[in-house]
Amino acid sequence: MNKKRIGLIGAAVGTAGAVGVGAVVAARRYAVGRARLTPDPDAGEPFGELRGRPLTVEASDGVPLHVEIDGPDDAPLTVVFCHGYCLNEDCWHFQRRDLGRDGDLRLVLWDQRSHGRSGRSDLTHATIDQCGADLFAVLEATVDPGTPVVLVGHSMGGMTIMALAESHPELFEDGRIAAVALINTSSGELAELSLGLPMAFGKVFKTALPRVTRSLGKRAELVERGRRAGADVAFMVTRRIAFGDKRVSPSVVDFVEQMIRSTPIDVIAEFYPTLAAHDKLAALEVIRGLPALVVVGDEDRLTPPAHGRLIAEILGDAELVELSEAGHVTMMEHPEVVTRALIRLIDRVRPVAEEEERSA
Repeated sequence: MNKKRIGLIGAAVGTAGAVGVGAVVAARRYAVGRARLTPDPDAGEPFGELRGRPLTVEASDGVPLHVEIDGPDDAPLTVVFCHGYCLNEDCWHFQRRDLGRDGDLRLVLWDQRSHGRSGRSDLTHATIDQCGADLFAVLEATVDPGTPVVLVGHSMGGMTIMALAESHPELFEDGRIAAVALINTSSGELAELSLGLPMAFGKVFKTALPRVTRSLGKRAELVERGRRAGADVAFMVTRRIAFGDKRVSPSVVDFVEQMIRSTPIDVIAEFYPTLAAHDKLAALEVIRGLPALVVVGDEDRLTPPAHGRLIAEILGDAELVELSEAGHVTMMEHPEVVTRALIRLIDRVRPVAEEEERSA
């Protein structure tokens, strides 16, 4: 495979590996210039600039995890946000901005291993189960045992929450975890998806993808140059796959693409197998009965609505929010709707948190 071809593949796969691979052909249907001229209500939004009190938490294998905390330390309720594959804690920009105005909430945001400002994992620990162990370490380091927690997870972050439930069911049984929000995520069978491609081509593509990502990971430096050179293609791929509403702000698309591009190609390659093998259906029984929120997008090609509906059905006490013209990053595409839903969930457990604080 010549260097030029590797660079071009790197530009496409390096982006699409996080938001669904195979949309480069669809990107040709759009004129990049026209897309960037879409009305941009979020042009002045300080994406990536919201910062909290920093903390480094050491994972069980020694990897340093970057954590930030907003809000008062004596707040009666803590909300912990877990981001998805190839993103970082800044994907919660709108929720952090708006929920941060509530003086009675403490927000904990963290970067998953090998993502954002956290340290790099070795290949053997690039797994959903290890991410669940990382979340446990973050909880132990940031939340007092008597403070109830609302866990919020997007995509791989939701899988991380399921892994925590599987390995530490006592947290969900003793009231420490008061509620759970699962956004654009799945409990398993992701290897069966067609990624929005025609079924015959999708099967061929999925068979080849692990080999392609491993090959790209071994040529990381060359691929990274190709990704940087293919910024316009990356913008269109991200817009096509990550979002359902074509009126989405170009600034939001750019920011999501930047987060994806900042994730090294070898990290994308390392985490892909654990996503394909993910199976935490049984773990949902641990969460079952807790107040919960499940959000799905009708045009989500990575974790289709049926996956979220199944989760909501199993959980029992879950509010299911189905968004039209919505893709895989609903918290950035339709932030007001997702934030309002989170507030409803928080309000369901807030009286319990305040009562516990008064009786302490």
